Amino acid sequence: MHASLIQIAVNPDESVNSRRERAASLVVAQRGVDLVVLPELWPVGAFNYTAFETEAEPLLGPTHDVMAKAAAESGVWLHAGSFVERAEDGTLYNTSLVFSPEGERAAAYRKIHRFGFDKGEAVMMGAGEELVSVALPETVIGLATCYDLRFPELFRGLIDAGSETLVVVAGWPERRRTHWTLLAKARAVENQAYVLAVGSAGTHADIQQAGHSIVVDPWGEVLAEAGPDEEVLTVEFDPARTGTIREQFPALKDRRLGLAARR
Repeated sequence: MHASLIQIAVNPDESVNSRRERAASLVVAQRGVDLVVLPELWPVGAFNYTAFETEAEPLLGPTHDVMAKAAAESGVWLHAGSFVERAEDGTLYNTSLVFSPEGERAAAYRKIHRFGFDKGEAVMMGAGEELVSVALPETVIGLATCYDLRFPELFRGLIDAGSETLVVVAGWPERRRTHWTLLAKARAVENQAYVLAVGSAGTHADIQQAGHSIVVDPWGEVLAEAGPDEEVLTVEFDPARTGTIREQFPALKDRRLGLAARR
């Protein structure tokens, strides 16, 4: 299976519309791979809180439509990263979209864990409530967004729901980059699953982004890692390795806590 992680740069001198079209062009250029992934809140920037209200859009808004078209034109499964969704009741959400190679929406995930403590996303946005996974022909992907990476119980839930590959989209800051790589590896090892973690480049509201998108296999080996700047990181991996490792080292079968949730 081939996946392309688009570590797009988000900078204040580029309009949202321009970046939306540029992101679509980058997606279309990945024609021939199986899965393409964009980062968190790439239309506005994950830390650009002042733009959340003005750039919020409905689920079926311009980002949805442009990404659906890009998925169909390229013929890939597209995790279109996330955008600021405005629900019908006015609540804002950090919402991810997944499209099929035909351009049909396969899933939408509202970020469960909001970052910011008593400011920013934590007070401006509603919290999602549902775990979301998507069955691709080659593997089942489980969806997570940025701050979710710090909450292992979310990933256990995705594994219990059948996920074999964990896709994390983020706008992770450079100053905590060591946490980014450490937690991506930890989620892979403890869940015996692939982790595809996609960050953004550039600067969001004076917050330098970490970049360093990373792909980790179920044994914790790093298959590929990007640098700090905009790039497309393409990697080949074998989804069957997840089942092989779980059979050869069946640690998940020895779980004693959380049994009620798995019945």
